[in-house]
Amino acid sequence: MPAGGHENAGYRRLFDRDGLTFGAGFPLTGATRSSPTIDDELHLAKHAESVGFDGLWARDVPTYWPAFGDAGQTFETWSWLSHVAAHTDDIALGTSSVVLTLRHPLHVAKSAATVDRLSDGRLVLGVASGDRDPEYPAFDVDREERGHLFRESVETIRAVWREDFPELEGRWGRLEGDLDVVPKPTTETLPLLPTGHARQSREWIAEHGDGWLFYHLPERTLEDYLVDWREVAGEKPFAIAVRVELADDPTAEPEPLHLGFHAGVEWFRAYFARLADAGLDHAIIGLQNDDREAALSTFADEIIGEL
Repeated sequence: MPAGGHENAGYRRLFDRDGLTFGAGFPLTGATRSSPTIDDELHLAKHAESVGFDGLWARDVPTYWPAFGDAGQTFETWSWLSHVAAHTDDIALGTSSVVLTLRHPLHVAKSAATVDRLSDGRLVLGVASGDRDPEYPAFDVDREERGHLFRESVETIRAVWREDFPELEGRWGRLEGDLDVVPKPTTETLPLLPTGHARQSREWIAEHGDGWLFYHLPERTLEDYLVDWREVAGEKPFAIAVRVELADDPTAEPEPLHLGFHAGVEWFRAYFARLADAGLDHAIIGLQNDDREAALSTFADEIIGEL
């Protein structure tokens, strides 16, 4: 589905044409428990852009909880995306996703607008309520208040982007009209894609979000989600994240991975074609192969190019 006129350059890159687009998720090298090698990550980011991926997505994981299994891409989200912006040209830069409940909304507004300015308008924000239980006491946040805090953050961030010297009040504090938050983004507001349910109803997400970012779902379940989403959100985009491990045999049938599949390129080509036909707008690919550069090239040639 087309984006419906949003002026943000990153959003247009991902959604302003019919058909399914693809992004790649950091860490592109696969290092999720220690700091990835920066030069290798940047090399793969530039390679993904050159072979035809439309987005690069960075996760927001404030702390490392070994029981959960990984630390995201390790680097702090805003700093990392600023660095990536300086080493890429046109590819969209996304967060998947900023945990609004653990961040002050004025800091989010300022940091996101800064990255958006530094990248010439390429930033698209996935936003979430969080899913790692020990982080809430670490930030002195009541886990049961996630839903309210998420809504309040979205409303506050939108307001300080759109308004000069706003008057606002929330659990985060108060603005009385004598302070402004600068810079403003390159467009009136940055696109926000709530992630998962974010403790909200589908109707709220459709009204207040610029799209919906979801986790990998079984194919039939995803089809049902897409039908329900179109009923409440019209042409606002729907995106998912999926792990992909390309088999050496291009004809290999699928084997399940956590949040994805191991399969040959022929099966993946048919799979993503079906999802495109069902109305999926964007897929964030987490490649699991050892040779990531070759896997990016193969995925681009055999799947993106063919679709």
